[in-house]
Amino acid sequence: MKQGCRYGTHRVLEPKGTLPQPAQKLDNTMELYDNEMLISVKTLNIDSASFTQIKTACNGDTDRMAKMITDIVAERGKMQNPVTGSGGMLIGTVKAIGPSFPAAGVKIGDTIATLVSLSLTPLKIHKIISVNPKNDQVDVEAEAILFESGIFAVLPNDIPEKLALAALDVAGAPAQVDRLVKEGDTVCIIGGGGKSGVLCCYQAMQNATRTGKVIVVEYSEENARRISEMKLADHVIIADATNVMDVYNKVTAITGPRGCDVVINNVNVPNTEMTSILITKGNGCVYFFSMATSFTKAALGAEGVGKDINLIVGNGYAKGHADLTLSIIRESEDIRNLFNKLYV
Repeated sequence: MKQGCRYGTHRVLEPKGTLPQPAQKLDNTMELYDNEMLISVKTLNIDSASFTQIKTACNGDTDRMAKMITDIVAERGKMQNPVTGSGGMLIGTVKAIGPSFPAAGVKIGDTIATLVSLSLTPLKIHKIISVNPKNDQVDVEAEAILFESGIFAVLPNDIPEKLALAALDVAGAPAQVDRLVKEGDTVCIIGGGGKSGVLCCYQAMQNATRTGKVIVVEYSEENARRISEMKLADHVIIADATNVMDVYNKVTAITGPRGCDVVINNVNVPNTEMTSILITKGNGCVYFFSMATSFTKAALGAEGVGKDINLIVGNGYAKGHADLTLSIIRESEDIRNLFNKLYV
């Protein structure tokens, strides 16, 4: 059996010398190296920014969307949207485990969710069974490779697979909220009505407590109503996050001119960087979870308006993020029911 690099560089076809995520093309032959896991894939959860771009490009036609996804994987050896650069994650069953793979707690036949991006995961699609335009999920007959450094979660028995997949896809967001938000903080969650937004709202309300304040900015009236009904925010603003001054005026009418201690950006469209920055107080923090974010715009834009704030790149991994996110699903009957309705 061939020996592989811990970080998967042995799968990089071009350009040589780089890691799998920024690579243009991976070797997606399913011959197992000694430090890899082979997965029989059931469902891909395409990340929101990527799925939205594909859906828009194909005018919502699921057959065209399926072909575009198949073409991307055939070209790149992985599911990495060439426009957004992002991927998603998957669920499947363990088919084989290399002798050098750190397999503690997992065995052949277990159902797992990968917690690393599809943008770095060697993937071979045999057939797309269905594309669900409502929840970003694609049912497939496919195989994938997980490297030695790749993290994953064995799916629990008490949560349906697709519900767990939907939640774990954005597990990094509520985990980072848990780190960033403290008691008494004023927090604004932009795009609070989506999948990651709902989880972030829940965690922000837990951390800020009654002495703090959670504000949601949401484009969809339906999503805004849902957040209010579920009591996941103290204030809900219906607004377009790309309209900087409109959101700024509405948020500061609540917070006062200084703005928010922490801003979480979960939107799946571009050009919301300055909205996030303007509503953040000096020495505050903006966490950009959205893969539609231009970090050039954010960095130079903050400089341009004289904002001395902390800009955090959305890292999808945080230690304990899977357990924390699944705990939210168990704790909140409202969120569990919502996710069951939307994703199962």
